[in-house]
Amino acid sequence: MYKIIFLDIDGTLIKSDHTISEATIDIIQKLKENQILVVLVSARPIHGMIKIAEEAGLQGFPAVSLNGALIFINEKVVFESVIEINVTRRIYDYLKQYHTTPIFYNQHSWFSEMPDYHTRYEQKITDVPITIESFNNTIQYWQKQNSGPNKILVISEESEINEIKNNLTGQFSDRLNILTSKQTYLEIMNREASKLTAVKYLLKQFNLNREEAIAIGDHFNDKEMIQFAGMGIAMGNSPDEVKVAADYVTDTNNHDGVFKAIQHIMQL
Repeated sequence: MYKIIFLDIDGTLIKSDHTISEATIDIIQKLKENQILVVLVSARPIHGMIKIAEEAGLQGFPAVSLNGALIFINEKVVFESVIEINVTRRIYDYLKQYHTTPIFYNQHSWFSEMPDYHTRYEQKITDVPITIESFNNTIQYWQKQNSGPNKILVISEESEINEIKNNLTGQFSDRLNILTSKQTYLEIMNREASKLTAVKYLLKQFNLNREEAIAIGDHFNDKEMIQFAGMGIAMGNSPDEVKVAADYVTDTNNHDGVFKAIQHIMQL
């Protein structure tokens, strides 16, 4: 019997127009009525998840943001991982040779040096204004707080993203978790932060085992949790590599894939 569902947001729960279908909202309500935990697990910052959680009826439920760098239970941070300042600076210096938009996330704050199309697009999903300032000012802010970024998001063309990913993985594979959340988005976290780490952490917190878990996602940052869960579900819009890792492939996010998967597996 499945007791918990880990659910990605972009490309999974929400459609391309950033809405949740009525069928999906209804099936989530049925899960709640059957005492099944539904946990949103996203690359988004928590302030980019709140409205979606409210729309899905999941406010107050456990949540995972920034690809596992932050875990919330009862709206309080119970796990946090940051990238070391010296590593952050090395990544920033390395990215100067490319045409990228780096965005740095730390809990409810996020930073970039230049406003552009990408920062404006990301701003649309959150109520917290982005801080535009020099990277040196951002670094000084973190040093005073004895902190660092929970996640670095690098946005660029697919060819550059692939090259950056390969090069950074070669340099930092022992210290960082580096993966894509879509073809033009590279996600960089501390090695201990991942969606899989978050899944394992929450299973332990709620005294559940992997066989009691369902994980649903659409991209490479979801692959590990899909492979790990008792029932791993890939969306119809997933890359083939993610589909191969899954136990079940459902319809796309634009055609009620989450609703159809839960209805099929849980028979609700």
